[in-house]
Amino acid sequence: MSKLAVFIFILFLAALALFAIFNQAVTMVKIPFGMVYETPTIALILMSVAIGALGMLLMVIIRDTKKYVDSWQYQKKQRKEAKVRDLYAKALNNLFAHHNQSEAKELFQDALKEDPEHLNTLLQLGDIAMAEDDFQKAREYYQKARDLNAKNIEVLFSLERLMEKTGRLDEALRYIEEVLDLDDKNLTALYKKRDILEKQEKWDEIVFVQKIVLKNEHTEKDKSRERRNLVGYKYEYGRHSLENGDLEKAKKAFKTVLRLEKDFVPAMLGLAEVLLREEETEEAINHLEKSYEQTSSTIILLRLEDLLISAGEPLRLIRIHKNNILKNPQNPMVKFFLGRLFFRLEMIDDAFETMTSIDTGGAAYPEMFQLMGNLYLKRNQPESAVYEFKKALESHKCAVSMSYKCRTCGNATSDWSGRCPGCKQWSSFQLNFDAA
Repeated sequence: MSKLAVFIFILFLAALALFAIFNQAVTMVKIPFGMVYETPTIALILMSVAIGALGMLLMVIIRDTKKYVDSWQYQKKQRKEAKVRDLYAKALNNLFAHHNQSEAKELFQDALKEDPEHLNTLLQLGDIAMAEDDFQKAREYYQKARDLNAKNIEVLFSLERLMEKTGRLDEALRYIEEVLDLDDKNLTALYKKRDILEKQEKWDEIVFVQKIVLKNEHTEKDKSRERRNLVGYKYEYGRHSLENGDLEKAKKAFKTVLRLEKDFVPAMLGLAEVLLREEETEEAINHLEKSYEQTSSTIILLRLEDLLISAGEPLRLIRIHKNNILKNPQNPMVKFFLGRLFFRLEMIDDAFETMTSIDTGGAAYPEMFQLMGNLYLKRNQPESAVYEFKKALESHKCAVSMSYKCRTCGNATSDWSGRCPGCKQWSSFQLNFDAA
């Protein structure tokens, strides 16, 4: 006890003694429903003080006890959280650094025993279960996480991935919509929604989503990429409409694409197909001829070639090829196309003369060897034909028809399409003329 406290206590006793000297009377104390007692006033005061002090002491004891219990519980919680953090960190280390999924799974489960409401642990166990194709278990973990926090975006994305992996695209889309309800500018959710709609081939809805994506992109580089994607999706909408026989929608879509990107070859070909279905053959030919002049695309040239031959106008096509030779006399492929056309028209001598005039500069083009072999067969020169076919085989590219190659990723295929299945870029395929 401090000196000040002792001094105050002595003053209190002195004051009490003085009070007792001048107050020696008794006080009647009647207990309710009980007896009446006579007690010295000073005794009553001392008793009251004692009861008050005891009450204060009890309040202090209760307060200190509560503080002790709260502190003990807090420390216990801190130790528990530290243990869970340690188990979680070790599990992540095993999962990502050492690629030991089984050990990581055990550590995650130990962490979950310590804290059944640890949301990140539930998500990690759900991811492991999904990787093991235990989709029911994964759903249970993700659902427990959702019960803890129904508006957690990471939980919603986990459920979306599970639904998408199990082929339930409508349910996956529903979870994405929930994310967008919480954050309508979430680009990850917008990308996911776009991908799901693409799998469902809902191209009209994709165009709408893509406009929102473009609006929310930040850098000019990203905006430029998404503008190209918007053009591509508009083309896909036109292609889908064409396949379903909705010519008006297809024509409108292809024309919109060409306004946005005038050299978009797939849309040029698509518009030509619309015109052909509308029995506007001459207009389709004129459109392709104009498109070829604009782009110099050999893919358009081949389509124009097929169309003019079927329309019975080979001379018009020969004139186009000869004009190309005048413009590009050093390009061996220009003469090759004319020779190939003569061969298709059974103009063997003209084809042979054209092909033998080609100077490849020492480069080996397998398509040329193959065509020359066929020409020698037509001219009844089998030995020369065999020689040419051998050269085509030696180039390791002997094929019945020319292939197409994506200029973006290098993916090669025998069938042309408006979009590369490898890199997902549009209008990237071109004829493969790589020399051996």
